[in-house]
Formats: sequence, C-alpha cells, structure tokens
Amino acid sequence: MNPRLWWYVARAGGLVAWALLAASTLWGLALTTRAFAGRAAPRWLLDLHRFLGGLSVVFVAVHLTGIVADTFVHFGPADVLVPLASAWHPVWVAWGVVALYLLVAVEITSLLRPRIPHRLWKAVHATSFLLFTLATVHVLVAGTDTDDAWALYPVIVVTMAVAFLAVARAAAGPRPDRAPTLSP
Repeated sequence: MNPRLWWYVARAGGLVAWALLAASTLWGLALTTRAFAGRAAPRWLLDLHRFLGGLSVVFVAVHLTGIVADTFVHFGPADVLVPLASAWHPVWVAWGVVALYLLVAVEITSLLRPRIPHRLWKAVHATSFLLFTLATVHVLVAGTDTDDAWALYPVIVVTMAVAFLAVARAAAGPRPDRAPTLSP
C-alpha cells in the first residue's frame, strides 16, 4: 500500500466535500432566487440541493478519516473536532472545525425540518453563508492544493458565483417568513 494513500484520501475528500458544499449552496441560492424558474421543477432542485448537502457530509467524513489515519501530519480526533487544538495551522484548521459543526447543524435541522419550527430551521439554515465562507477560507489557507491553479481558480470562480447569487437574493428583498410551499 502506498504510504501516502491516507494523505491523498484526505486531500481529495476535502476538495470533493468543498465542491459538494459549494454546489449545494449554489443550488439553494438558485431555489431561493428562482434562477431556474420555468426551466426546472422546483421539487427536483430541492431534491438535488438536499442530496448535495448530504453528500458533502459524507465527504467531510472521508476527509476527516483520511486526516486522522494519515501519519504524515499526525492529526488526532481532538485536532479535527476541537477548534484551535491542532498544532498545524491552528487558526485555519479551526475554521474547518467550525464549518464542520455548522454543516452538521444545517443538515440535522434540514432532516428535522417537518418537526421543528420554521423560524428555527430558517435561522440555522441562514448560517449556510457563514459555513460556505469558513469552508472556503479553510480550503484556501489550510489546504495544500490551492497553491496550484487547477485547484485555486475553480474555488475563486465558484465563490464569485455564490457571491453573485447571494447579492441577487438580497437585492430581491426579504422573503415572507412562512413555510415554503415545497414539501419535504
């Protein structure tokens, strides 16, 4: 077995997790800005948004498993679960740890959405923007691949797309604080 296998798993898992999170964020914004109105069924967009969010959790788990199993950097469970516990880039790793907790909170409340107050779900779901920002900074600064253009440029382009759709959503004005018409 390649002694660097777990390091490759950690790197690939992290990049794929970020890409899935970015795609879920873009799809969520597409839903709320109605960017695909008339072009795609809202239920299909919602299902895809949920699928991408759930799959991002899976790849974060792959990323964390690879980081802990790898012997090159020597991360333990506390390093990946406790902010600032890591000796390696503690602040930038902490951004990833906090992003992990936000991702878990968003996913759990989304799964519980029919059983929890809409305002609670909406408040937690609104942290998705912070989640995306924390994860993006984590990828850019703690990640080892964004020194290369093949990894850096897609992160920049996707981040600009998220920012554009977020501004478009904000410019559209507040949405009524009610349960959406789409059912789970």
